[in-house]
Amino acid sequence: MKITSFNPLIVTKNAAPVIELFEALGFERRHTLSATAEGGAKPSVDTTNVRMKNEGGFYVDISEVDAVPQDLTLIRMNVRDFDEAYDFLLAHGFTHQSGRVVETETNKSAMLTSPSGYAFDLCQHIRK
Repeated sequence: MKITSFNPLIVTKNAAPVIELFEALGFERRHTLSATAEGGAKPSVDTTNVRMKNEGGFYVDISEVDAVPQDLTLIRMNVRDFDEAYDFLLAHGFTHQSGRVVETETNKSAMLTSPSGYAFDLCQHIRK
């Protein structure tokens, strides 16, 4: 399994103050992506995702999602092959509790939770 990046991800109902804090810490916006999470037993969920980087090369991602009951901190793990990594994590006891997979023209992602409670936002960038 090839991991292409690995960094924190904050999921929140209100991204503006989180983004402002990280800007004050020296992070700059790299790009913003809006997406819809489909699938699972629940209705679709709209998300806005902001990727930030500081001059030291550290990244943080901030996602605004109205449906979260409270802020979550995840580990974003970008991989070359989503299905391979997904199967690997399931084989190691992770669960895909929501059943939702976010798919856009450029991205495929899902949140998987470990048996002890930490979670990955498993992500593959779609290359053309």
